Amino acid sequence: MSEISASNEINVSASSRRSGEVDTSRMSFMEKCGFGAGDAACNLLFNPITMFLSFFYTDIFGLTPAVVATMFLVVRLFDAFFDPFYGAWLDNTRSKVGRYRKWMAVFTIPFAISCLIMFYTPDVGYTAKVIYAFVTYTLLSILYSCVNIPYCSLGNVVTSNPIDRVSCQSFRFIGAGLASLFCTLTLLPLVGFFGGEDRASGFFWTLSLFGTLSIFLFLFCFFYTRERIVPPQNAPKEDLIGSFKKIIHNDQWLSCITIMFLDCLPSFIRGAVSIYFAIYILGFDEVSASLFLTVGIVSGIVGAYLTPVLTRKWCKVTIYKAVKLVCIVLSLVLFAIPSDQIVLIYIVVIVLNIIHSIGTPIVWSYIADVDDYGEWKLGQRASGLCTSGNLFTLKVALAVGGGLVGLVLSVTGYEANVAEQSETAIAGIYALMTWIPAIGYLLTFLATQFFYKLNRQTMAKISKDLYGTV
Repeated sequence: MSEISASNEINVSASSRRSGEVDTSRMSFMEKCGFGAGDAACNLLFNPITMFLSFFYTDIFGLTPAVVATMFLVVRLFDAFFDPFYGAWLDNTRSKVGRYRKWMAVFTIPFAISCLIMFYTPDVGYTAKVIYAFVTYTLLSILYSCVNIPYCSLGNVVTSNPIDRVSCQSFRFIGAGLASLFCTLTLLPLVGFFGGEDRASGFFWTLSLFGTLSIFLFLFCFFYTRERIVPPQNAPKEDLIGSFKKIIHNDQWLSCITIMFLDCLPSFIRGAVSIYFAIYILGFDEVSASLFLTVGIVSGIVGAYLTPVLTRKWCKVTIYKAVKLVCIVLSLVLFAIPSDQIVLIYIVVIVLNIIHSIGTPIVWSYIADVDDYGEWKLGQRASGLCTSGNLFTLKVALAVGGGLVGLVLSVTGYEANVAEQSETAIAGIYALMTWIPAIGYLLTFLATQFFYKLNRQTMAKISKDLYGTV
């Protein structure tokens, strides 16, 4: 008998767990909207970072691709190691508004300001620019963690209902998609509007606008959500070392962070290189390139909308694995399409983004399931540490993905602001857009198939033991 299906000697009884610490009420529509607003706020600033920062640093700020690749790798790895310590600290905090919502609100304005500073281009020499980029990007990465870890941890405690868990994650990624859509439609046009020929100034003022909007969305999230799952008042605070020791024994958490890392790689790599693909492969101008990115985001919103529809009928783990297999095929199909077949490329990109985005809310809902499993198996809930561990791997994936994009562009001879790229540079952009993500999808499928065990049947047993509900 497997470890999960066997009798658990230290799981928490339903009666003791329900003694006022868990509110089993369903989430309202407005609360789901509030939760979704939090990721919309994140993506108003994070979307320009993932989709345009590499382009900004190479083509506007003036750094070489090799320096950008090094910076992404070093800063993101440094920042990633900060996350677990911050998450463990959050788990031991208490306040009238919960363990996580408070800190999301506290760091909202500093995070927005750090983004503006990072997209400012100082009139200094190249070495000073490199130092400025390293410092400001590090500051932004840390403050992003200070906002995003409490927000993502909120998803673990905002409901104990398995249907609402997937549903609120779908609202989250619909919100993220709408924010990304807004960014993609408006960022480059606003850069031109605010800066004219001075694109550096245009980026700064555009991000100032986005930062202001994100503050209001974060506050909407704060006021319209609540934490239903809270630790008992007399629960002992776990020391940092003890928290790490316990979570290491959560085998499904280890599986989850592995899957999260592998899942993020195709998304980050393709997201970063899409602007290069649109401009240098498809020959689009900035307006057409924005439209190309917009179509991908809209199709992603459709995929996130479909997720709860599918998971109500079928096991979400089965759906997730099917998504990865289809994405492998579509990525390879995209590789085989000639660059002059614009309509066909659009069709494949739309379908690929829909299918890919069906899986995104599912993998993020795994975190709450893993947290339940940890409480069921180990007698300890560690939402902040569970979430920060996943964000740690997400940032490692961001570092590896960003570093890989910069490395491939550098090795294949990409030259910024040159209309005609070399054949090797074209091949490098194609690889980053197609078959390299396909490898990531394959590895994600294999990790889920062989290591992740929290399917619908297992989670029904855990939910019944913990909350007396299925």
